[in-house]
Amino acid sequence: MPTLFEKIIAREIPAEIVYEDDLCLAFRDISAQAPVHVLLIPKKPIPRVGEATEEDQDLLGHLLLKVGVVAEQLGLKDTGFRIAVNHGKDGGETVPHMHIHLLGGRPLTWPPG
Repeated sequence: MPTLFEKIIAREIPAEIVYEDDLCLAFRDISAQAPVHVLLIPKKPIPRVGEATEEDQDLLGHLLLKVGVVAEQLGLKDTGFRIAVNHGKDGGETVPHMHIHLLGGRPLTWPPG
């Protein structure tokens, strides 16, 4: 059964897409935790970051590089931003499709959560 994110990739569920290329898609989180909260997802379904394989190495690097592109596009590069990747229930994962949270637009405190 396709995940929520796979349905967004297939355009079966609407999302406010802010970036897309052949390997990934970035869209605004509907439960935003900051003024800017975007999810960057690989189009290849990887359930969680800890289940990525060596075969996924180039894709993971691509995602991290695109975080910078999306952050700049959204005006976050100069003021700063945070990225987070959740793994499993205790990590806060709610959708079993690896994704990177890009948060910004306000000062972010530490520790999170």
